[in-house]
Amino acid sequence: MTTLLITDNGFKTKEALKKMAAQIIAFERDLFNEKEGVLYKSVLEAIEKPLIEQTLERTEGNQLKAARLLGLNRNTLRTKIKKLEINVEKWKTA
Repeated sequence: MTTLLITDNGFKTKEALKKMAAQIIAFERDLFNEKEGVLYKSVLEAIEKPLIEQTLERTEGNQLKAARLLGLNRNTLRTKIKKLEINVEKWKTA
């Protein structure tokens, strides 16, 4: 499993994403012959939850701010949070 750290340095983030994509491709090379679309789904599953969690942490649980940073509609983000079973409360400040 690869851990993705979202940083303020876009270069480091881009390099981490490239490495992770290369690992996924190597890991699932055999599946390409069996099913189409496996890579896209696998990358989304590997990246989406940690990306949303890091963004929520950065915005202290503010879903509207997180949605804006991610370029998503707030309701779309809320749907993804529910689907991915993300606990937003752990980042909210009192």
